[in-house]
Order: sequence, then structure tokens, then C-alpha cells
Amino acid sequence: MSSVRQSKISRLLQKELSEIFQQKALLFLPGGMITVTIVRVAPDLSVAKIFLSIFPTKQHQEVMNNIIEAKKMIRHELGLRIKKQIRIVPELAFYLDDSCDYLENIERLLKS
Repeated sequence: MSSVRQSKISRLLQKELSEIFQQKALLFLPGGMITVTIVRVAPDLSVAKIFLSIFPTKQHQEVMNNIIEAKKMIRHELGLRIKKQIRIVPELAFYLDDSCDYLENIERLLKS
């Protein structure tokens, strides 16, 4: 169960990371789209788990590798944006959100 503070920080991080990925999309996925679907923050606000949905899904592993390599740059950019609202910028852990693939698979199975 997350506290009110965790929920507020999660929403703030999701909003700011979405804007960062929108502005820096050409670095990670030219011609594609990266969506921040879920952000979960640890109770001590030291770690944030960020779940990303990547479209088109054919290059998702390559894009995730690029994002993980650029983690320091993303965290720095995030820190510049939220420095007035939070004291310490949490460590970022990126995960692939494959819920779209799961839905497509279920839809394909229902059609057959």
C-alpha cells in the first residue's frame, strides 16, 4: 500500500519522465514512441521503478538498452526539472511494460 506522498511523487515522476522521453525521443527511438505507463516509488523514496511501453515493439530490447545506458543523463535531466519539489532524486530502474503485447496475444487467441 502506497502512501499519499509516494503517490504524489509517482505522478510527478511519471509526468516529468514522459516529457523527457517526448523531447529526447530521437536519441532512443527515431520514428517511435516511448510511453511511461507506471511509476512505483519505494517507501523511502530512494528508488523508482519505471515501466515503459515502446512502440513499435520490434526494437524494444535495443531501445531498453539505450535507455539503461543513458540512465545518468535521464536522472540528471529529471533532477533539474524537480529540484524544487523533492530533495533527493530517486535512483531510476527501467522495466519493459509488455501489457500491449499481452493484449494483442489475447485478442489474436480470441479471434482464432
